[in-house]
Amino acid sequence: MEVIESVSLMQARSEELRLAGHTLAFVPTMGFLHEGHLELMRVARSLADRVIVSIFVNPTQFGPKEDFAKYPRDREGDLAKVEGVSVDICFLPDVSEMYPRGFQTTVSVRELSGHLCGLSRPGHFDGVTTVVSKLFNITKPHIAVFGQKDYQQLAVISRMVTDTNMGIEIVGVPTVREHDGLAMSSRNAYLNRDERRSALCLKKAMDLAAEMFASGERDAKILKNAMERLIVTHPYTSIDYVAVCDPVTLDDLDKVGEQALVALAVKVGRTRLIDNCLLKARNLSERRDL
Repeated sequence: MEVIESVSLMQARSEELRLAGHTLAFVPTMGFLHEGHLELMRVARSLADRVIVSIFVNPTQFGPKEDFAKYPRDREGDLAKVEGVSVDICFLPDVSEMYPRGFQTTVSVRELSGHLCGLSRPGHFDGVTTVVSKLFNITKPHIAVFGQKDYQQLAVISRMVTDTNMGIEIVGVPTVREHDGLAMSSRNAYLNRDERRSALCLKKAMDLAAEMFASGERDAKILKNAMERLIVTHPYTSIDYVAVCDPVTLDDLDKVGEQALVALAVKVGRTRLIDNCLLKARNLSERRDL
């Protein structure tokens, strides 16, 4: 596996591979890798003959009171994990490489960024889209792979790629979960044992909404209230948002039709966790299976 730290060298290597006729798949990460990240890399490997992974904790997507300095990092452990899933190139730039002196450009997806996490984390998605657009220009992939756990991020990046004619296929991979249902996240490492148990309320709340939906409930407010009541019965929890929204526009829904996105952000102790699921009417699923 090649390890590249220079932007110019990474661009040159990607261009060389493209000219040689290789298909490039790219997985951007912030490191402290877990099985969810590795699954993205396996999917990338199945879609292309060369896989590039970046590890970069991006400062521009953290707010002034967020955990950039404390965000978990494990360079050597990450490199070993990446090599274990047959990645071809690991791109490990420094902040000064990505944001040199005088940097002042921002990429913004206005409407999609203004929902869900964007409401409580102003500027977050501008940081995401800016760094991802840079990473795309550096690694020059044909395909980029993202996890559906960060549903809004996936939607925002897909919109950016479409709107700016980047010509990159964006692939979303279903959320990878722990044995007890907790969505895998680098931030899970912040949870102590008691908080870890309480964190299961996110999955329990989504399961409750799915059960109610399957039983015929279509009032979004009733679904939201039921999820909120369940979450607050668990200790150490503080709700950022519980949303039932359109899976394309992310607009809040009053009534659920054939499908809806359930999205949650909950602080457990001092750790902010997100999760989501899609509610789909049975007849919609059956039609898609035909």
